[in-house]
Amino acid sequence: MRGMRFAPIIVVGFFCAAVCSTPASAEVRFGHNVRVGGHDFSNQTFDQKHRAEVYLYNREPRHAGCSRHPDGRGGEVKVCHLKTLNPH
Repeated sequence: MRGMRFAPIIVVGFFCAAVCSTPASAEVRFGHNVRVGGHDFSNQTFDQKHRAEVYLYNREPRHAGCSRHPDGRGGEVKVCHLKTLNPH
């Protein structure tokens, strides 16, 4: 009976290891009228190969706008430095 006390914990541990070892994959598809900080991001799709980094500022950023850069892993990153249109 003593060994049975830890059996559920071992099963949960194996389950967590199996779930955590699989890579996560997700895709985000923006539809019509999608705004980020007041800027239009409609009809864009981002996944593991095509990512986006959006930085929002209350003031005018030094390098305003968006640019695409290779990420070094075979994909590309869209980097945007944007001023919010409606700051709080």
